[in-house]
Amino acid sequence: MFWEWAEGTTSTFSKVLDRWLVILFAFICATVLPVYGSSAASINPGKCLIWGSGLQPDTVLPVRFFYIQAVDSDGQNLTASPGKDTFKVKISSLDQKEYIRIHVSQPLDRGDGSFLVRYRLYGTASKGLKVEVFHGDASVAKSPYTMHGPVYHEYCDCPEPDASAWQKELQCPKKEPQILSDFKSFPTVDLQLLREEVPKRFSNRGGLIHYTIINNQMYRRTQGKYTDFKMFSDEILLSLTRKVTVPNVEFYINVGDWPLETKSADSSPGPLPIFSWCGSTDTRDIVLPTYEVTHSTLETMRGVTNDLLSVQGHTGPQWINKTSKAFFRGRDSREERLQLVALSKKHPELLDAGITGWFFFRDREKQVGKAPLYKYQVNIDGTVAAYRFPYLMLGNSLVLKQDSHYYEHFYIHLKPGTHYIPVKRDLSNLLGKIHWAKENDAEAQKISRAGQDAARELLKPSRLYCYYYNALLMYSQRQNGQPQRHKDMEHVPQPNDHTAMCTCKRQAQQEKRRLNDEL
Repeated sequence: MFWEWAEGTTSTFSKVLDRWLVILFAFICATVLPVYGSSAASINPGKCLIWGSGLQPDTVLPVRFFYIQAVDSDGQNLTASPGKDTFKVKISSLDQKEYIRIHVSQPLDRGDGSFLVRYRLYGTASKGLKVEVFHGDASVAKSPYTMHGPVYHEYCDCPEPDASAWQKELQCPKKEPQILSDFKSFPTVDLQLLREEVPKRFSNRGGLIHYTIINNQMYRRTQGKYTDFKMFSDEILLSLTRKVTVPNVEFYINVGDWPLETKSADSSPGPLPIFSWCGSTDTRDIVLPTYEVTHSTLETMRGVTNDLLSVQGHTGPQWINKTSKAFFRGRDSREERLQLVALSKKHPELLDAGITGWFFFRDREKQVGKAPLYKYQVNIDGTVAAYRFPYLMLGNSLVLKQDSHYYEHFYIHLKPGTHYIPVKRDLSNLLGKIHWAKENDAEAQKISRAGQDAARELLKPSRLYCYYYNALLMYSQRQNGQPQRHKDMEHVPQPNDHTAMCTCKRQAQQEKRRLNDEL
């Protein structure tokens, strides 16, 4: 009896084991293999592609970057990750006697067969840099790449005097539709009227910074109670003037949350041109990239842990492995966010929403919880536009965006239904949109990819600098009157410690170009 029982037990165990092995094999085929569909061993290093502004010596950014596209032995671009350790990068000075601290990050695996390489210079390479990319011991594409110097670092005060050459180097777009739209209300900028009226109308509305830039030197004075955020406007303007010669200009930046100017373009007197980080359909402020976007760009690989480049390598699992639910986390800064949490409690199979920080509605703090990321991301306004939206767009999830009259500088390029899924402001159709996404998985993924591709282009560091410069340029062209340094304006100097040390040779290079043109 015992042996019959043992034999039967063994047979049953064997069948169960076989069944689990089949399930495990199916799981690997369904999840692991799609991610590593083209193994690292099939990569052809010589056929891989390498490109980007980080290989150009004159493209000065806080963090330089370039891309690697993995290509297989058949010459086909990989469309899934070959493994995060597929490529290694080494960057060094061409002058072996010159010591430069260079922070080179591990190539970021973007999960689609491409990699993003970032590096930050902490000194100027006078003779240039050598960039080497390896797959195993083999050189990739045309590696090594030589960048002849000088290659300037972020804190080197060495502006390019030829702004058109600088724009060409950064590949700035010829037109920015949001800038063109914003300036329709301001055919001219009367500086004297601006100086008189802005303090009267807006000095009690939060925080205004009055700037003047003359001969690429920056001066400012503050107006209002809450002006601490001037550190964000200071840092981007200083960074910009280290890179290019900016036109002489005098202007105001609103460092508060809400846009200010509510007058219509045909009112008398007309609206006042004020720069703000957020726009709305019922105001006339000139929109600049938000302090969140600018600070993230300036402090990449240094002062921030989550920036618009690094997020591209931390988008979670592949689409096929994400849970088909919508996700939201954020502060209690708008009533609809609480409605979303309540909706989540009623429909946990579709939605996981929670509040991460309480300020406005503390009496309801016990009613919500916390959870991880999913396939769909819900974007809901905070006090103004939700500044997490750029990060959501750079992920590989489908963004469900609440209709809003608030906008950031890049929204104008995005189309609902093409780059994200629009949701009514009162969230009444949110569950229906989630159902649609679940039932149309391929289309949902297509929209997610289109949004991600658009965000990768629109939110590149170079585009941010181009945007700031072009906004100031158009403003300067419409100025009526001369920018002035007023008595109570303080000079905002460039950093002058050891981190900023460099020898600027741009004037000599410009003179050499001029002589060559004459010859």
